[in-house]
Amino acid sequence: MCGSVDVSDLDGLTRVTADLAEDLIAGNRRALAKAITQVESSRADHREAADRLLETVLPRTGNAVRLGISGVPGVGKSTFIEAFGGFLIDQGKRVAVLAVDPTSRQSHGSILGDKTRMERLARDPDAFVRPSPAGATLGGVARRTRESMLLCEAAGFDVVLVETVGVGQSETAVADMVDMFLLLLLPGGGDELQGIKRGIVELADAVIVNKADGDMAAAAKRAAAEYHGALGLLKGMRGAWRPPVLQISALEHRGVDQVWETVLRHQEIMRTTGAHGEKRKAQALDWMWSEIRDSLMDAFQGHPGIAEDLARLQADVAAGAASPGRAARALIRRFFAG
Repeated sequence: MCGSVDVSDLDGLTRVTADLAEDLIAGNRRALAKAITQVESSRADHREAADRLLETVLPRTGNAVRLGISGVPGVGKSTFIEAFGGFLIDQGKRVAVLAVDPTSRQSHGSILGDKTRMERLARDPDAFVRPSPAGATLGGVARRTRESMLLCEAAGFDVVLVETVGVGQSETAVADMVDMFLLLLLPGGGDELQGIKRGIVELADAVIVNKADGDMAAAAKRAAAEYHGALGLLKGMRGAWRPPVLQISALEHRGVDQVWETVLRHQEIMRTTGAHGEKRKAQALDWMWSEIRDSLMDAFQGHPGIAEDLARLQADVAAGAASPGRAARALIRRFFAG
């Protein structure tokens, strides 16, 4: 997607931000990487510039297919994305991958190794791979994944893939920001299903049994039948769409075309019934409230009075001299007192 930014619509944007928006809309991948770095920054001046940038490019967003991809560690998410993304590029699509890596609680670092695991996509001019640390954000996604997704759309990418860190207790946030949620599973059948929280299975718009090759082909077939039966027992299926169970081999690039056909069929049903637009509206409102919660927490933690009282109250709670509730209410009163 190419174009330029109308200076009359900038509303005080700095020239630097205006140039970045123009380069982004022209499909410049370096500009996209710089823009995502800006929206991920916690600096106040960067946040202000990021907000203005997003407002400028917002009319250029909303046209991509947004897909969330999750699954247990070792299921082959990166291999699947490499094969699936390559297939889409061969179909004439531009593909962006937002890969979220887990952050260590001890070192607060993350590996950010997805570019090495997606060699073709990392090199292909029609692909963009951006690893980001999850940080303290729950739900398997980074705090600014939504903004990054919009920037990828503004840069002209047709499909945006959001890869989560893996299935966990709160690994469901990605379903609230994409059009379709794909859950990858291993050929473990019912035994594996027992280890996955029911909530994430209920959120899946399609279940994909990966590694259906070699000695695992027969096991994958049995597993698919078991998953299909299990999904039939769950309540709350989405309207006219019944989540299918697919068997693929990402390693051998078999079945990825069926995944895309499933995505297109889902998109058609969602748009025909009006569910697509309603879902996007609900997601935008959920994003607003999420930003309110995060911004309030940032303001709370950055309050100088909180910093003064926090160490003392934490010590009191740890020593049993004050209840956690009492300490929390004291800090909240301190915050609102200014």
